[in-house]
Amino acid sequence: MEAMRNSWTDDRLDDFAAQTWRRFDEVDRRFGEVNQRFDRLEDRMEAGFDKVDRRFEGIEARFEGLHLMIHRTIVRVGIAMVSTLGLGLVGIIVTQLTQ
Repeated sequence: MEAMRNSWTDDRLDDFAAQTWRRFDEVDRRFGEVNQRFDRLEDRMEAGFDKVDRRFEGIEARFEGLHLMIHRTIVRVGIAMVSTLGLGLVGIIVTQLTQ
């Protein structure tokens, strides 16, 4: 054990520190590559979400048109029902007055 402790000279410690820093530099470089991959993936995902947003906007526009059509139909049916009831009442009144 004593021999191992004595063999760690300043030069060896400096070499070890330099090698450690080189390894950390390599790790930093590799993380940089990973970050670049994530950036590219994020760009692709944003482009995909933009396409989905455009499709939803198109669907929303179609539903807006459908909503207006249904609203008009309900109003027209309501007017027709009120008119029919009104004509029916007029018919009943006329028949009762003419008897």
